[in-house]
This record gives sequence, C-alpha cells and structure tokens, in this order.
Amino acid sequence: MELLDPLFMYPSSILGREREIVVSLEKIRCIITAEEDILMNARDASVAQYQSELCKRLQSNQNLNLKDDLLFEFIALELVLELSCLSLDAQVNELEMEVYPVLDELASNISTLNLEHVRRLKGRLLALIQKVQKICDEIENLMDDDDDMAEMYLTEKKERSEAHASEELEDNLDEDFGSSGIVSKFAPVSPVGSISGNLGKLQREFSSVVGSHRSLLSSSSSGENIDQLEMLLEAYFAVVDNTPSKLSSLKEYIDDTEDLINIKLL
Repeated sequence: MELLDPLFMYPSSILGREREIVVSLEKIRCIITAEEDILMNARDASVAQYQSELCKRLQSNQNLNLKDDLLFEFIALELVLELSCLSLDAQVNELEMEVYPVLDELASNISTLNLEHVRRLKGRLLALIQKVQKICDEIENLMDDDDDMAEMYLTEKKERSEAHASEELEDNLDEDFGSSGIVSKFAPVSPVGSISGNLGKLQREFSSVVGSHRSLLSSSSSGENIDQLEMLLEAYFAVVDNTPSKLSSLKEYIDDTEDLINIKLL
C-alpha cells in the first residue's frame, strides 16, 4: 500500500493485477478496476483535475450515446498518462525559464549567490531527468511484456469470468434436476420445491465456480489481442521520450557555463 500512500515518495509505476491496475504517476495514485477508479489523496489539485476530467469524458460519451473504442480501464489509464505528460512538460518549461536568465547573470557576474542559485537549479534538473527516465522505462517495460499488457484487459476478464460462472451454474442446475428426477422431460412440474431445497447448495457451488476460474482467467489472458493498449502506450511513450532530450540540452548548457566560470576563475 506504500505505492498508493500520498505521503510516501515512490517511483512511478503502472502495475497490472488480476482485477485492477495500480497506477502511480506524478501526483496521481489510483486503483483502476473494470467498473471504477479509486483515487488516493482526492483533495490534491492534480487528482481533483483528473477526477473532474474523467467524469466529463465519461458523461460526454453517455450523453452522445457513444460507445468509446477504449475500455473503461484504458480511458482512465490514458487520462493519467495524458495529465502526467502535461505536468512533466510544464515542469520542463518552468525550469527552462528559470535556468537561462540565471546562467546569463552568472556569466556576467560571478558571485556566491548566483553560483548557489545555479547549484539548486541543477539539482532540480537532475531530479527531473530521473523522474522522466523512470516513467519512460515503466512504459517501455510494459510494452515489452505482452503478458503484463494482456493482464490489464480487466473488462474482458470480468465478462469472461461471469460467462464461465453462468455456464457452470446452468450445468449444475441441469445435473441436480436431472439426477433427482424431479423435472421430467415429458411431464414438466413446478420446480419451486426443488429450487428452494437446493438454494444453499447452489450458492456454495457459485462461490466455488468463481474461485475455480481465477487461474483460468490469468492464463487465458495472455492470448488477448493487446493492440489497443499497445498503441495507447506507444503514443504516450513517444511524448515522454522526447522530454529527456530537452533536459539533456539544458544540462549541457549548465555544464558549459560552469566550465566557462572555472576558466575565468583560473
């Protein structure tokens, strides 16, 4: 649960589980299921923005009577990726606006105050480079693992589970009624008595059916068509992967300025 604790500094992660996707990107930490999105630290402005935008998108589709091409879990995941990319881009732009004037000032006026200012900005830059690289690695590692991507098709897994449970319940009903002889193929009778007598047994069988199919769902999901999720991840990977080059250019500019200052101080 540390991954979802808003007070705990945890690296960016996108984890597929049997019934949920656990996401921690920037300030957004949530558990996405096939039917709902459970948000941590909902009072945070970034999380509130995510919640508001997700509701708008879902409501818009409902009002227009549109069936989105994406499954619910991927609509929620895509929005996390989108807002995280926007957040990273804003941080890069903000850092650029701070760094260049300070470096220009340092080049013309070498002072302890300016040197300390550049040192702090460089520390922020290195931390941002690590953060962006971690998100790039997380998305890339996920794209490289077909089984992990297939595990994230929560809606299809849920529908498959319900279908299996329904089929097995029907089979059990047929076996119970057929073996007891209460229901005759040629002389149907009221099943009320037999159903009430077998209700407790059927409920136990239903629980057993749901549990018995969990391993089946996990193994069969690896064969899913993962193109939908793969294309979504590739699109945002391309966006995030462009950010390190900006940060590298900024770091080179700082390094060059520091080299110039060292030369002047000789």
